[in-house]
Amino acid sequence: MNTLDLSSKLIKFKSVTPDNSGTLEYIEQILKKNRFECHLLEFGKDKIKNLYASFKGGNGPNICFAGHTDVVPPGDLKQWNTNPFIPVVKNGNLYGRGASDMKTAVASFIIAALNFLEEKKFAFKGTLSFILTADEEGEAEFGTKSVIKWLKKKNKKIDYCLVGEPTNQKKLGEMIKIGRRGSVNFSLKVFGSQGHVAYPSMASNPINDLIKICYKLQRPFDKGSRQFQPTSLVITSIDVSNKISNLIPNQVEMKFNVRFNDKFKSSEIIKIIIKRIKSVTSKYKLCSKVSGESFINSSKLLTDPLVSSIKKITKVNPKLSTSGGTSDARFIYQICPVIEFGSIGRTMHKSNEMVEVKNIEKLTQIYNEFLNLMFK
Repeated sequence: MNTLDLSSKLIKFKSVTPDNSGTLEYIEQILKKNRFECHLLEFGKDKIKNLYASFKGGNGPNICFAGHTDVVPPGDLKQWNTNPFIPVVKNGNLYGRGASDMKTAVASFIIAALNFLEEKKFAFKGTLSFILTADEEGEAEFGTKSVIKWLKKKNKKIDYCLVGEPTNQKKLGEMIKIGRRGSVNFSLKVFGSQGHVAYPSMASNPINDLIKICYKLQRPFDKGSRQFQPTSLVITSIDVSNKISNLIPNQVEMKFNVRFNDKFKSSEIIKIIIKRIKSVTSKYKLCSKVSGESFINSSKLLTDPLVSSIKKITKVNPKLSTSGGTSDARFIYQICPVIEFGSIGRTMHKSNEMVEVKNIEKLTQIYNEFLNLMFK
């Protein structure tokens, strides 16, 4: 089986988060046939599935590849030129949901690992392992986050980890993620008093206060740091649910997200947000959910071999970056150095998601070269 074959087989599984749909069991069968010790793990009341697999070749570091097999829903099927769960190769591209994010990267590092083991005749100085989850695109409470807790409980040590998220924007090899910004999601309700629009003095319009709050919240947090962009706040929803034009509502709701750099902890961001809201009104309710803290936990022993591998295969000198959203690296950094590198993410989560077939093969070669350098 080559990488294109395995990528196509994985795309066929309708593994819309957090439904595994048999994907991890299929991968488990492949790895077991190649002498990997496999643990199919289930967490939460819905028994969300994860896979930890390892092959010990000898004494040495445990090098782990991590990724997810769940995908976002395909959306409006009319926007797709093909069935999102029937892989199609056309004009040198592989189409299907998960082609970019991130089933082809999963296929690439599995095939790269199997090729590496065959080349070394299953004898090398170290351990090769995988963390795979079906819960990354959603709440992610019972995915990699829970696997990390399980690893700690079982005293299973990982020394270095590479996450196969689609880190490249335009061409393969242009970017490695060495860290990520933190993220907090907020839900805000501002309260007033209902009344007739003809008598605004007899009511209290919460929309007026929310407009003032929006201006306060949009003030800069910082100018960025050596490794990170400035902290940013993005408003994603404002909702009054008012269908009547002559009624002043009694409350308004807003949702927003803050992506913060290494100058802040999530608790500090929450305090700043509360202070800015209170400067306008005391009549509010704020809920927050932390998706992850900002972090950098890379290592030259991990980064340098990947940079060398990328240069050798693509002739591109990759940029080391902390841009973008969150990933499961936000859990893995707590136990070992972690970096991210995968496919081109230009079409991830979009209709007609795709990757170039030639880049699938190149990614496999990069991962294979990376293993050879890590276990040198």
